[in-house]
Amino acid sequence: MLTESFIASTRAIEEKANATTAKDIGIHVHDYQPNPSLQSSFRKSSTQPNCLAVNATHIFAAQAEKSVVHVYSRERGNQEAVVPFQENITCLALAGRYHGAGTLALGTQGGRLLLWELATGRQISTPQSHLQPVTCLAVDPTLNFLISGSSDSNLHVWSLPSLLSFSDLSQDDPGQPAQFTPERTLTSHRAAVNAVIFGHSASKANFAISVARDQTSIVWNYRDGTILHTYLLASNPLCLALDPADRAAYVGFDEGSVQMIDFYKEPALIHPFYNPDQQSTPTQPPLSDRWPLPESSSSPTLCIQVSYDSTALLSGHENGKIQTWNIAKGKYNIQVADFNLPVTNLHMLPPTGFPSAPTPTLKVQNVVKPRYESSLNPGNGSHSNSIVPSNYTFTAQFISSLPLQSTPSHYDELDSALTHPTFPTSILEEGIAELAALGDPSTHEQSTEVSVSLRKENARLTTQLDDALRRQREAIARVLELEKERFHRKEDEAVKRARKKRRRVRLMEADERRRKVVMGEDVDGADEAGNMAIEEEEEEDLSSDTDEVSSD
Repeated sequence: MLTESFIASTRAIEEKANATTAKDIGIHVHDYQPNPSLQSSFRKSSTQPNCLAVNATHIFAAQAEKSVVHVYSRERGNQEAVVPFQENITCLALAGRYHGAGTLALGTQGGRLLLWELATGRQISTPQSHLQPVTCLAVDPTLNFLISGSSDSNLHVWSLPSLLSFSDLSQDDPGQPAQFTPERTLTSHRAAVNAVIFGHSASKANFAISVARDQTSIVWNYRDGTILHTYLLASNPLCLALDPADRAAYVGFDEGSVQMIDFYKEPALIHPFYNPDQQSTPTQPPLSDRWPLPESSSSPTLCIQVSYDSTALLSGHENGKIQTWNIAKGKYNIQVADFNLPVTNLHMLPPTGFPSAPTPTLKVQNVVKPRYESSLNPGNGSHSNSIVPSNYTFTAQFISSLPLQSTPSHYDELDSALTHPTFPTSILEEGIAELAALGDPSTHEQSTEVSVSLRKENARLTTQLDDALRRQREAIARVLELEKERFHRKEDEAVKRARKKRRRVRLMEADERRRKVVMGEDVDGADEAGNMAIEEEEEEDLSSDTDEVSSD
């Protein structure tokens, strides 16, 4: 049975603390399917929206109005570390696979980005890139791009490999942007950006979508900075989620409602994102796709997430409640939990219970606290050297056996073909070789000889198969015949046993009649009829025995 869970974090409010809610509990691990129930909790945490990151082993929570990040161990169920930074952390995003090591990206109050390699402790800091605090971060599925949104209404697109590189490629190639500067800036919003998220595709057709306080939602081609489409919203959006199949986006508003933005609402030969006539024309989602909360539960929607099967939407609200929405019916469903404190972050965990789930290779048992190394950051000119420092150490634990040789599986080849930007080199070389073989006369002669031998082999195998089928039919017929004989033999034995039993009964009755005659008792007509039946039965048994002897 599949089990789906989520992690929710709350923001502490002094006047809300009471006897029913422990004020220092700020992170909750909660089962969602099949039975909603609280699984565990972590203490001493208070987070703002977009300040929670989760992987298979740890939970990272940037504390509200503080310059620290709390690290919690999911395996041990306790707080592992308190990591201080030089300025307040305003948002988090984890770059890396769910299982394994990764890099934590942090946005700061001063408009800078920090990158913390969890398994090495290496910390990288960019210069101030935003004029105001960074409000949201997102990492694309290929782990190549990072987007940062800010209260200054701008979004910066960063090259993640460039930020983590030990060398500055711009010094060798003047056409490349400087290492610690964004690849491009997206500037079409007119107010603070509240949320940004990437699509789930690994191809070049992937997109990003953002919402801002100017009541707009913009779909971007983040690779070249163009706007694919603009949606006009009816209220101030606070949070954003995307369907796992990239069919629709869901926006949470400050009055508690949720808006579905269906990307395939109108059937068309060309998708609106890629139709030049519609890219520049903003549209407003229909009111029928906006789902209100009941008046008794109305409260600002601070965070939303979509379930694994895309049938339900979970929303966290200012009043501490987590509500669910039925996506198919387009309406509010039920309340899942009530934490009595503003629910600022929701994170859906991958479902567990698959019969053939892949086994992770390694895990980070304990994170390595960040250490700022000036030699790896801009400003001193020494970061151009591509030599890895001698104290650069990767710390992780292997939790499965390592392959003795790197032989790619069929799944690896298929996954590579699906996620490759164009066509993998191996497929192109194989196709070119096949085309070249078709035009080679020697290859044609060889193929003709091979086809003749294959036809002979097929004829021989066909003959063998026909013989095997004939023998099978004969064997089945013989088995049926034997079964019929055994059935008749059992019936004859049952008849003989019944006759012997009747004969014994008749003999006992005859002995009783003879006793009565000797004793001078009356013998009625039934007794005389019994004597006649015995004689007839003896004659019948004699005839049946004669038949059996003759048949033998």
